[in-house]
Amino acid sequence: MLRKPRIKRQEAELDITSFMNLMIVLVPVLLMMMVFSHITVLDLKLPELTDPALQAETDSDEVKQLEVMVRKDQIEVYYPQTYLLKTIPSTADGYDYKTLVATLKQVKQLLAQQGIEKRDLSLLLEPEIDYQSIVTLMDNARSYKAVVAASVVDAELFPDISLGDAPNVKNAELVEAVGQASQGGSQ
Repeated sequence: MLRKPRIKRQEAELDITSFMNLMIVLVPVLLMMMVFSHITVLDLKLPELTDPALQAETDSDEVKQLEVMVRKDQIEVYYPQTYLLKTIPSTADGYDYKTLVATLKQVKQLLAQQGIEKRDLSLLLEPEIDYQSIVTLMDNARSYKAVVAASVVDAELFPDISLGDAPNVKNAELVEAVGQASQGGSQ
């Protein structure tokens, strides 16, 4: 009888050090990528298309629109639509966002004193305004930093923002001149 000798097999060792090195590097990189790819969604409302004649008839305190007109060299705040409250000239660094926030806070306080709860604002932009300026303007018009009970919180200004095109300066001056001429002729 021939016996076959049994061959002792050695169990193979798993060497996972290279895999562990990969995980040590890969996990932090993936976590950092998640932070950088965080997306924020901005809610926008587009202005409604209405007939200007009907709009003039339905104007009341609740319907009056707060407008922030952004031009290349300045920001203009209007309330109601055609009454200029403040012109904020641009600085050497760009737009003066601190003065804009201060002006909007004053408007919010004055409206609250009159018992008007206003949450909407129209942001009227010239075509040359860059995207980053638009987002910064929206962030500053939506809320501001306030200290409440020794902690910093975001206080609400005008969170419902509508976007629109700023009227052309030449067209606006022409409309104003025609309006003044028609008022002078009707007297």
